[in-house]
Amino acid sequence: MSIKSKFRHLQRYREIAIAFVRNGFGYLVKDLGLPDTGLLLHGGERQDIRKRGVGERLRMFLEELGPTFVKLGQMASIRPDLIPAGIIAELERLQDHVQPFSYLEAVHIIEDELGSPIERLFAEFSEVPLASASIGQVYRAKLMDGTHVAVKVQRPYIQKVIETDLDILSELARVAENRLEWARNYRLRDMMDEISRALRAELDYGLEARNAERFAQQSSKLDGVIIPAIYWEYSSKLVLTMDYVEGIKLSDRERLDEEGHNCKKLAERYSKAIFHQVLVDGFFHGDPHPGNMLALPDGTLAFLDFGMVGRLSPDMKQHFATFVIGLRNQSTSTIIRAINGMGFIPEDTNRKALRADVDEMRDKYYEVPLSQVKLGESVNELFALAFRHGIRIPSELTLLGKTFLTMEGVVTALDPEFSVFDVAEPFGRKLVMEKLDPRRLARKWMDDLPDYLELLSDLPLSLRSVLNSMRKGRLGLDLAIPELNAVLKKMDQISNRLSLSIVLLSFSIIMVGLIIGSSMGHQSTVLWNIPAIEIGFGIATVLFVWLIVAIIRSR
Repeated sequence: MSIKSKFRHLQRYREIAIAFVRNGFGYLVKDLGLPDTGLLLHGGERQDIRKRGVGERLRMFLEELGPTFVKLGQMASIRPDLIPAGIIAELERLQDHVQPFSYLEAVHIIEDELGSPIERLFAEFSEVPLASASIGQVYRAKLMDGTHVAVKVQRPYIQKVIETDLDILSELARVAENRLEWARNYRLRDMMDEISRALRAELDYGLEARNAERFAQQSSKLDGVIIPAIYWEYSSKLVLTMDYVEGIKLSDRERLDEEGHNCKKLAERYSKAIFHQVLVDGFFHGDPHPGNMLALPDGTLAFLDFGMVGRLSPDMKQHFATFVIGLRNQSTSTIIRAINGMGFIPEDTNRKALRADVDEMRDKYYEVPLSQVKLGESVNELFALAFRHGIRIPSELTLLGKTFLTMEGVVTALDPEFSVFDVAEPFGRKLVMEKLDPRRLARKWMDDLPDYLELLSDLPLSLRSVLNSMRKGRLGLDLAIPELNAVLKKMDQISNRLSLSIVLLSFSIIMVGLIIGSSMGHQSTVLWNIPAIEIGFGIATVLFVWLIVAIIRSR
């Protein structure tokens, strides 16, 4: 690392430390080994901070530190299995406060990336951006053949800024896990690595272009859905050129009504497209908010912005279908089986408490019409349940929950009477039938056949090894019993008390023998000038009282 880079890192560490103090997290500066800021808050500032909740202060901290931290907060907001609901609600309110960069900077980036002057690339290019965000800006332009396009240009130096911040955050996460128990419980490093991968993917416009082309291929099977075409010769890692699509955002209900759009039809088309992406293709739009969806004059729906996408494996789709079926059939065992398939239930999880929470979740939907069930809310309730029991849910499923929640918000705004489950049911039924399809089972068996053959070929060697160990008396048996340590401790206590009782009984017999012997021989109970019987009686009494107290205390 160069001296300039180290200085930049130190400056950024100081800015982070100041933001921690200013937002009421000053105690973390020392815990994380950050440089002392010397910043002291006045009484009024401290009082103002105390009035704010942790979630609100965290949101303000992230907004103060700029684009990287805002993006990280937005991505963290889709992890209700790792972050409490109160903090999630605040993270969802994160806003980008970034000034647009200049037209000349945009031109410089385009010419560097595409290797030609802008006058040779485009017949027209608007100097005013259509939209500006933390990572890039979008301009309207016209190609030499007259095609209208939208050109997305990445913000200057944003990649270097984000990489610096990600390096610092990765180091802070490592230090936090070493020093702070709550950081270990939240698996801060894993979450940081996961979010960093997603953010780096958003910085690659080439990846976004490939995502768009894949969605275009998938959408060719759907009626009334289009994806803007990509122009690869005018695109790179920092520049993305696609068809310009003009329409009405799905959030603009008033304008949709003015233009005579059928909002119920739009809601149906939008939700069908999402369910097809999720349950058929297993490749879905990760951020389908109204700003990324446009209604065209003929009622066609256009999807935009493919920087964030989700993927579901065939097995994960089946587990999700099992969860929905268990919820609908009021089956706790089915829901738990789905949770176990979708995530990892730790060995130390209290299964009884987990079952009780699932029962409570199931009862919430008892005899409730499907038209009133919110799929996104039920999925997020599942993630909240996972958070309480320390169950790690794969990131693709948490993104799915966010997608469904966004989808239900959009369709409810378009048509309050619209039922998402009515649209979902045919897809779910198809998924269940696929699960039971003999051809699918045969394909799965054929895919696993090489593993079975390898296992079969290794069997003679493994069996010979076991038999040799048995002949030499070296065959070990390893048993794992839940709560074994507690059982062994209790057995140890019982055996100790039993031994003490036997010792006490033996001691008592000896004492009785001494008493009888001295009585029959008319001799004194004093041995070698020591009152043996009296001392023995005292010791026996103390042991007896201690034994009774120990038994009572152990219940």
